[in-house]
Parts: sequence; C-alpha cells; structure tokens
Amino acid sequence: MCGRLSQYHGIHDFVAALSMPGALINNVGDQPLGRYNAAPTMQLALFHVAEDKLHADAVRWGWRPHWATDRAAPINARVEKVAHGPFFRQIWPHRAICPIDNWFEWVDEGGPKKRPYLIRHRDGSPILCASIGQLPGQDRSEHKGFVIITADSEGGMVDIHDRRPVVLAPDLAREWLDPATPKESAEQMVLHQSERPDAFEWFPVEKLVGNVKNQGADLIRIIKNRD
Repeated sequence: MCGRLSQYHGIHDFVAALSMPGALINNVGDQPLGRYNAAPTMQLALFHVAEDKLHADAVRWGWRPHWATDRAAPINARVEKVAHGPFFRQIWPHRAICPIDNWFEWVDEGGPKKRPYLIRHRDGSPILCASIGQLPGQDRSEHKGFVIITADSEGGMVDIHDRRPVVLAPDLAREWLDPATPKESAEQMVLHQSERPDAFEWFPVEKLVGNVKNQGADLIRIIKNRD
C-alpha cells in the first residue's frame, strides 16, 4: 500500500457505515473532512473505543517507538508480523479503525511516470481499515500516531500493488474495536477475515495526485485518455 488515501466525507458518514451503537465523542467536527490526497504525517480521522464510547480523533498517520530514532515513522504494519514483532508490540493492543473513501497506488505502464490508480469499494461505501496506534488519552511518553495494517494482495489487485490495507466489514470492525475482543481473536481476524479483492474496483486517475499539495474532487475522477 502506497502512502496516499482519501478521507473526504464527514465523520457522520463514516459512523453510519460502522453502524456502531452508543455515544460518539466527536473531536474532528461535523464538516466534510475534505482530504482527497492525504499523505503520511497528516492528521487523519481515526475511530477507537474508550470507556464504552466511540471516539473520533485526528491522529497523525505514522508511528514509531521512542527507541527507533534511526528510521522514519512507518505508516503501515505487515499483518504477518504486527502481533508478535518487537517494533509494534507497544501499540498492538490499541486497536483502531481508519475510515477512508479510497486509496491510491502507482502502476508502471511504460511511460515516463507511473500512473496513479484509485481503489475503492464497488458500491462506493466507506472503507474501514484495521489500524493500531498510540491514541489520545494513552501513554503521554510516546507521540500519538497510528499505522494501517496491510496484507498481501490477491486476485487482480496484485497487478496494481503487492500490498493492500486489511479492510474489515462493519461487523468485524466493531469487534476489532471492542476492547473485550481477545488479542488472539483480533490477530486471527486481520489474518484471515479481511474483505476480498472482488469487493473493490480500481481505475486510473490524473497524475496531479502525485503532488500532495493538490486537493479536490478532480483527483478522484476516472480518466479515459491517458497521457
């Protein structure tokens, strides 16, 4: 999974897709989020559960433990290693959902520059990405941040990129967020129960998405004549 995604709907659209009962502590506001071209280090809306309430907070995309000063903060965590490797051990118990509208990948089509492709649900519904992080209200000795869990791509999606976010159906997303869900069950969920490639569609979009300064709905429009 490359480091670009869209999160432009309002938080209540994402809450409706999650279909989670109970109170919402909304710290991101009621207006559309408006991020058509979000990149690492940006603050993105993130769901997590604390004190039996669903929280929506703006959290930095990217995290590393305090001792890993020799590398940039990763934005993704491989599902094969995330539960047991030392790098993410501290935040593995802190489960979250990053709700997005789509993500982007770049494909070599033989031209001077790779072509960006947009990947979204076929039905246009929000995408609920399994995530972990150092979240608001937790240990202040670490910087807040989160990573999206990724897995190997399958089917036709592998032609776009070899990795994909672990996307959970709403019922599984609610279970993932539930602090009562055992860590072992959560691991099996992200290893074996993510949505299949046939739930998604992908198509080429304008190369303007390559510049993170560019925003707006034009970036997510399908193109027919490729330059």
